[in-house]
Amino acid sequence: MIVVEVLQAVLLIALAPLMSGIVSKLKAGMQNRPGAGVLQPYRDLYKLCRKGRAVSGSCSWIFHAVPVVCMASMLILAAMTPFVYTGVLAPYGGLVTVVYMFTMYRFAMVLGGLEGGSTFGGMGSSREMMMSVLIEPALLLGIATLAVLSGAGTDMGDISEAIATMGVAAVGPALILAACSFMITLLAENARIPFDNPTTHLELTMVHEAMILEYSGKELAMMEYSSMLRMTVFMAMLGSLFLPWGISCTGEPVSLVVSLVLALAKMLVIAFAMALVESVLCKSRLFKVPNLLTVSFALSLIAMISLYIL
Repeated sequence: MIVVEVLQAVLLIALAPLMSGIVSKLKAGMQNRPGAGVLQPYRDLYKLCRKGRAVSGSCSWIFHAVPVVCMASMLILAAMTPFVYTGVLAPYGGLVTVVYMFTMYRFAMVLGGLEGGSTFGGMGSSREMMMSVLIEPALLLGIATLAVLSGAGTDMGDISEAIATMGVAAVGPALILAACSFMITLLAENARIPFDNPTTHLELTMVHEAMILEYSGKELAMMEYSSMLRMTVFMAMLGSLFLPWGISCTGEPVSLVVSLVLALAKMLVIAFAMALVESVLCKSRLFKVPNLLTVSFALSLIAMISLYIL
């Protein structure tokens, strides 16, 4: 099954720019704009890889190491995430490892924003750390709720297989509340509206874009691609952990084909939901962001408590 696990990880990595393009295209359609094609992120990455780089004189080797760390952490997460098959390429990726991989990505991004020596990079880094205080506990509790609900330990593949095997019996307040919390975390982690606007270049409101403001060329391409991959991994986790029905547990060819079709359908539904949220809502004020993140933490906490009450 190692071949299936490798192909699953490669497919998830290759789909990252496409999912970003689909979300942007759906969002443009909802706003009555033609928008760019769904393959535009691939072209953008190709152009960035062909460009040279301009580096601030205050940067050290850390500035150049940040894109590598961000890319490596997301590639490891892609190998740990069940997408069409519950077996994963990195079988020792438990709950704590998943959260720490996301934390490593965020820590590297913050260092990159500070290393550039830009005032806006420092502002973006401080805002990112402020949000992470509430993002990480909500993420940890949300996935921990699934681990307790499934009784399969903390490995994502085992959790997905256990909940898929439980069938309709797994659907309850705990799963629904944890899924809602995870969706809010998805938007916050990936700098989407209402937490941040991924298309803005207004310095006073940027969070994610402010931290990569000083990057260019291949390094910017790596930062952009790792950001797309992070969003795709979150979408895959939402589909395979909270809606795992239909995922292949045996690795047989027929079940893999059915699982692939269902996984892509789930990704499209999640992409539609993200585009709808970004079209209906507007970016919140920075001082209101902790309130939204507190809602996510509260939902995941209530989900965990409900397992023991109900």
